[in-house]
Amino acid sequence: MDIQTLLNEMFAAALKAADPFHAIPPMLPERPRGRTVVLGAGKASARMAQAVEAAWGPCEGLVIVPHGAALPTAGIELIEASHPVPDIGSETGARRVLQMAQELGPDDLALFLISGGGSSLMALPGEGLTLADKQALNRALLASGAPISEMNVLRKHLSAIKGGRLALAAAPARCVTLVISDVPGDDLSLIASGPTVPDESTAADARAIVERAGISLAPAASAFLNSQAADTPGAHHPAFARTEAHIVAAPQASLEAAAAIARANGFTPMILGDAIEGEAREAGRVMAGIARQVRNHGQPGDAPLAIISGGETTVTLRGAPGKGGRCSEFLLGFALAAWDLPGVSALCCDTDGRDGSEHNAGVIWGSAQQAKADRRKAFDHLSRNDAYSFFAEIDGLVMTGPTHTNVNDFRVILVEASS
Repeated sequence: MDIQTLLNEMFAAALKAADPFHAIPPMLPERPRGRTVVLGAGKASARMAQAVEAAWGPCEGLVIVPHGAALPTAGIELIEASHPVPDIGSETGARRVLQMAQELGPDDLALFLISGGGSSLMALPGEGLTLADKQALNRALLASGAPISEMNVLRKHLSAIKGGRLALAAAPARCVTLVISDVPGDDLSLIASGPTVPDESTAADARAIVERAGISLAPAASAFLNSQAADTPGAHHPAFARTEAHIVAAPQASLEAAAAIARANGFTPMILGDAIEGEAREAGRVMAGIARQVRNHGQPGDAPLAIISGGETTVTLRGAPGKGGRCSEFLLGFALAAWDLPGVSALCCDTDGRDGSEHNAGVIWGSAQQAKADRRKAFDHLSRNDAYSFFAEIDGLVMTGPTHTNVNDFRVILVEASS
């Protein structure tokens, strides 16, 4: 198997390990005496809904998915909304989900299907706030370079549905949440901003993030964040007595699946972690430094070596934004730092099939791409946050379309043995 084929096969294995269709059925609860209503949102939620109906048959419910990511279902209604900035579909869908939850009684079951992307797909502003306020906040957060953990804390405290509020709406029904994790550390309260689980963050935490990130809030949002309405329910709240949540797919399993493919093809896998964060281009340079140490000194392992990692980096926009996302910016930073290293190739992709502003899953770098590349142009593209255009010119884009799962970013660097 040639190197670029191997990189793509490792990514395919990572995606297969995160497929909710096989992970959901063993985690389903017993059906109740009353109604079962399936509710949810996220990039993987369409496939999750299919998995539920494959096990249970047609169900009633509503799930919000990204535009273009709907799949056929028998009973569960799927509606489309926008990511990463919410649109009217996000607000309308969230309002309907909240209303359906509020209609449930003590003999009923609310089965929530939650995955990454739910924060923008299911966006219901707090009282007195508008969709425009939420859109402005999301744009500011995306440009700030704040980590996903801080983004979602702030989102929770400006929402009418996040931070456990959806579970409160469903009480006294039994609530079971099945989750596909896309956040470092698999923190349930951060995935899709934790709409059905207790939240131990505070409005003061959210205000500190605003100050630290230098975000200018709309007057209504600032007033809301300073009011009691911004408080979220903690674990002590009685509404959580009949709730439970389970992670059915997470980044680590995908990294291990890719490692098995590397091992079968003669590369020793080294998993660096599933929760790596930081500025994308700087993380790329760090990974290039590790590859250089392997090549020059056989540390922390001898070539042939597969350096595998996951997590979610961030991109701080510098001036007018170009095209791309964190995966393409990571790999452009890596390529510039590893330009002179022979026998080093890499792939970085978002497991949901879309990296940032464009429709590629991510990018690939190797000898074939480097032969077409100009290093001066690479620096220019990086300075403009325009990594997508750079890789498009050298046939380095990885295109998958929607994958219907989402366990965050997947990165692999292959260091071949010296010839």
